[in-house]
Amino acid sequence: NGQTILASEGYKKKASCMNGIASVRKNSQEDKRFERTETKTGKPRFNLKAANGQVIGVSETYESTSARDNGIASVMKNAPEAKVDDQTG
Repeated sequence: NGQTILASEGYKKKASCMNGIASVRKNSQEDKRFERTETKTGKPRFNLKAANGQVIGVSETYESTSARDNGIASVMKNAPEAKVDDQTG
């Protein structure tokens, strides 16, 4: 549906970006890589972390923990085969 579930940092080099995509695809398959957190106002969100603990993706803010958990499930399901929209043109 084109909805953004997970956002990464910005990259200066395409090779670094492609490495970031590969890291998200790999790490999104392990539940332990998802850090479930809250905003300062108590809204649920999550971070996806690499094996070294570096945050490689940040979620939107959710209205409920169940919505956040559905977001995590969607990343786990869709990240391995997600289409890359290369806009470096």
